[in-house]
Amino acid sequence: MAETAENTPETIAPVPAELLPLSLPAIPIREGVLFPSTESVLTFGRALSRKAIQAASGTPNYVVLLTQKNAQKDSFAPSDLYETGTLAIIEKTLDGDKSINALVRGIARVHILSFQQEKPYIIVTAVQLFDLEEKDAELDALVSHLQKEFRKAVHMGKPVEFLNFMKLMAGVTNGELVDQIASTLNINTLQKQKILQTISVKERMKLVIRHLSEEMQVMKIEKDVVHKTQANFDKHMRENVLRERLRTIQKELGELEDEEEVVLDYEAKLKRMRADTETKERLAKEIRRLEQMSPNNPEAGYIRTWLDTIFELPWGKYSKSSPDLEKAEKILAKHHFGLEKVKDRILEYIAVLTLKQQAAKAKNTRLPTILCFVGPPGVGKTSIGRSIAESLGRKFVKASLGGVRDEAEIRGHRRTYVGAMAGRIINGIKQAKTSNPVIMLDEVDKLGADFRGDPSAALLEALDPEQNARFEDHYIDFPFDLSQVIFITTANTLDTIPPALRDRLEVIRYSGYTQEEKFQIAKKHLLGKVLTVNGLSKKMLTIPDKIIQTVIAQYTSEAGVRELERTLSTIARKAARIRLAKKYSANKTLAITNKTLADFLGPAPYDEPLAEKQDSVGVATGLAWTSVGGDVLFVEVALTPGKGRVQLTGKLGDVMKESAQTALTYVKAHAAEFGISDKKISTSDVHVHVPEGAVPKDGPSAGVTIVTAIVSAFTNKPIRKEVAMTGEISLRGRVMRIGGLKEKSIAAHRAGCTSILIPKDNVRDLVDLPKTVLKAIKFVPMSTIDDVIQQAIRQ
Repeated sequence: MAETAENTPETIAPVPAELLPLSLPAIPIREGVLFPSTESVLTFGRALSRKAIQAASGTPNYVVLLTQKNAQKDSFAPSDLYETGTLAIIEKTLDGDKSINALVRGIARVHILSFQQEKPYIIVTAVQLFDLEEKDAELDALVSHLQKEFRKAVHMGKPVEFLNFMKLMAGVTNGELVDQIASTLNINTLQKQKILQTISVKERMKLVIRHLSEEMQVMKIEKDVVHKTQANFDKHMRENVLRERLRTIQKELGELEDEEEVVLDYEAKLKRMRADTETKERLAKEIRRLEQMSPNNPEAGYIRTWLDTIFELPWGKYSKSSPDLEKAEKILAKHHFGLEKVKDRILEYIAVLTLKQQAAKAKNTRLPTILCFVGPPGVGKTSIGRSIAESLGRKFVKASLGGVRDEAEIRGHRRTYVGAMAGRIINGIKQAKTSNPVIMLDEVDKLGADFRGDPSAALLEALDPEQNARFEDHYIDFPFDLSQVIFITTANTLDTIPPALRDRLEVIRYSGYTQEEKFQIAKKHLLGKVLTVNGLSKKMLTIPDKIIQTVIAQYTSEAGVRELERTLSTIARKAARIRLAKKYSANKTLAITNKTLADFLGPAPYDEPLAEKQDSVGVATGLAWTSVGGDVLFVEVALTPGKGRVQLTGKLGDVMKESAQTALTYVKAHAAEFGISDKKISTSDVHVHVPEGAVPKDGPSAGVTIVTAIVSAFTNKPIRKEVAMTGEISLRGRVMRIGGLKEKSIAAHRAGCTSILIPKDNVRDLVDLPKTVLKAIKFVPMSTIDDVIQQAIRQ
C-alpha cells in the first residue's frame, strides 16, 4: 500500500482550550512544503491564490499554506488538501502578467479545523500547533548526530547557503534546527508533509536523520560514478558525460545490461545460427560495428533492434511435417461439411506434396503451387486453411491484407527510416518460429495502391516458386528461403486481383451452400458452438430440425453461414436471459417452437422460398451471379400506348441495356412467329424493369429472361412460376453459354424453383453442381429462343 501522510492523534498535539482559532486566507500549493523558520520565493498563478494574497494584506499579510494531495488537480475540494499546513507571512510581492511572485516566511504549524469559504478564495479556521519537546539524553544525542551528519553532507557537496549553514551550526532551537535541515532535503512532497505533521521534535529528528542518511548514500554513489566515468570523459561532449553517469547508475541498480554482455550474447547466437557463410559474415561485421560504437549513439539502438529481429527468425528450422493423406481426409471431413470439389483438390495437393518429399528425401522440395480460395464470405475459406496446416502438422499464420496500401507492409521498410520494421511475411515467419509454416494471405482482392507503392506487386516475388527461395525483405536485407512455406490466398472476387498476381495462383472456387448443406452444418458444427459460447448446454436448450430449417429459409439469405450463426446466437442469448430471469424451470429443457421463434426473432424478413406465387404475364424469373453467390432476378415488362419506344429501369449496366435492346429487336423481327401484330408493336411502348431499383445489375445472361418477358407481355400469356432461366441471346435467336451456373442453380434451389432453362453448351457444367440441387431441379438445355418460349410460356 502506498505511503500516506494522514493526520493522526500520534502526530498532532491536542489543541489547548485557551487558544483562540485563527480565521485566515489559505493558499493551496501544488508541490513542496514550507517549513516554519524558513523562507522561500513562491509563484502563484491561480486566481484563488492571487485573491488570497490580496486579501491577506489586512491580517497583516498572514496566510495559511496547504499542500495538495494531488498536484495535477486545478480544481479541488477541501478533502483534496492536507489538514496540517504552515502559517506564513508574505514579506514581499512582485506582480507579473498572470502570476504573483512572493517571498514567504514560515512562522508556525497550524491545524485546519474547518473551511469557512472556498470561493473566490479559501478562508480557513486554524489553530497553531506547538512542538512537543522532551528534554532527555536521547534528544541531545539525536541533535548532536544530526549536526554532525549535516556538516558531513555539506562537506560532500550538498548545496546549502553558507550563512544559513553557519547559523544552524552556531545554535538555534531544536525545532528550528530540524525544520531548516528538513527544508534542504531532496525528498518528495509526501515525505516532507509527514515531517511537517510530526509535532514531536524527537520523532521529527529521527525522520530527518533517516532521509539525510539516504541522501548521503546517493551522494557517495554519485562520487563513485564520477570516478568510473572519468576515463571516458570528453571535454567537448559534456552531454555525453551526463548520459554516461546515468547509465552507470542504472548498472549499479541492475536495471541495464552491460554492453559487453550484449555483444557476447549476439556472438553466441551467431555461432548457433544455421545460415550461409555470406549472411554470417555480414552479421559479424554489424556486431563489430555495435561493439565499437558509443552506447549513446542513437544508431546503436537501431542496430540492436535489427539484430534482435534477425536472430529471432527461424534460420534453417523446420516443423516435422509428415503429410498423411488419410489423416488429412479425416480432418477435412470433421471440420467441414460439403465443399467436396474443394476437399478433393486439397487432398490432391497433399498427395503431390507427399510424393515429392518421398522422392527427394529432403526439405528443399519445391512445393506444388500457390492456392487461391475464391468465394463469398462465410463459406469456410479461412477454416480450410487451418485444416490444411493441422493435417500437415505445420504452424498456421494468418495475415490480413484487406486495405493495405503500402508496399512496405509486404516487403518491410528500409533500415534508414525511423520506426522501420519487417514486412507481414517475415513477421509471420518470426511468429511461427519455423521456416515451413502455412501462411494464409487473407483478402488479397482488397489490396490498394497509392504513392507509397503497389503491395500486390510486392507479393509477386514471395508467391513465385521460382524466386521465393531468396526472398529479400527490405528491413532484414538478407535473402530468406520461403520455398518451403505453403502460401494460401483468399479472395471474394478475382476481378480486382492484378493479372500478373493472378497468373501465379491456382484458383479454387467456393460456391454458396445449399439449404441442405446449411442444415447439416448448423446441426454438426454451429449449434454446439453457439450453445458453448452462450453458456448453455443441450439439456438447457434444444432447437428442433424444423426450426433450424425455418431459420435457414426465412431468417437468412446468404451464400455462407455467418448470418445463420448470428441468428442461432440470438436465439441462444434470449434463451439464456429467460433462464436467468427465472421465467423457466431450471431443470426443464427449453424447446424452441414456431411461436418462440417469432417471439425471439420477430417477423421473418424473407418470404417463403418461391420465385412467384402464381403464373404472371410479363414477369420472368432470371438468375444472376454476384461476388457473394447467386441470386434470383425478376424481369418485369409492361406495355403502354405509344410509338414503339423502349424504357429501361432498375439501375442496369451498359451490357444489360444492350441485351434488352437485342431482345426487343429479335421480338420485333419475329413478331409473326410469336403471333404478335405489327400494329401492336408500333403503337406500344415497352417498359422493362428489373427490381430492386437501388442495386446495380449488369451482364448478358439475362437475355433469354428479357425475351421471354417481352413475348409474354405482347401475347398476354403467363410465364410458368416454377421456371427460372439464364442465357445470353444473339440476334439470330441462338442461346449462348454463360458463367456461374453453379451459383445460379443454388440460388434457384434456395428460391424454390423446380426447373431451370440453361444453354445447351452449359450441360457440361452440371457435373459441378451439388447432388441435392441436381435431385431437386430439372435442367432443360436450350439451343434457340423458340425452345425457351415453348418451355417457359403456357400456351
